[in-house]
Amino acid sequence: MIWKPHVTVAAVIERDGQFLLLEEHTSQGVRFNQPAGHLEAHESLFDAVVRETLEESAYHFAPKNLTGIYRWHAKAANRTYLRFAFTGELTDFEPNRALDTGIIRALWLSPEEIRATQSRHRSPLVLRCIEDYLAGHRYPLELITHYE
Repeated sequence: MIWKPHVTVAAVIERDGQFLLLEEHTSQGVRFNQPAGHLEAHESLFDAVVRETLEESAYHFAPKNLTGIYRWHAKAANRTYLRFAFTGELTDFEPNRALDTGIIRALWLSPEEIRATQSRHRSPLVLRCIEDYLAGHRYPLELITHYE
């Protein structure tokens, strides 16, 4: 059996001191996460984070920086995830857009509120990405090469 990580993207979006999170149904119950999801075949990391943010939150997102690259092994599922977290800006909002299946709502929370809900995060990466963003972690998108 060949091992391979599950490649995911996430959007770390801050507005007026609050961060965009999603409340969603998961196999572990209702959890909080950033707009995030799996990279699809023939899709760039940038296209994936734009798509996932729109599908899950109804916000249009323009990535500007890479916040970090994270490897996390979810013991319960025996899966390893490789997450590329991006920060950027919102360019539009579609209030009447239907959200992806399982998404309850998109909401804005302060760092204190996010820390207080840590037991309900989908993974430890939710808070880690926010803490890295708050610590000023910003890397140029040119760090990533999509070679065809």
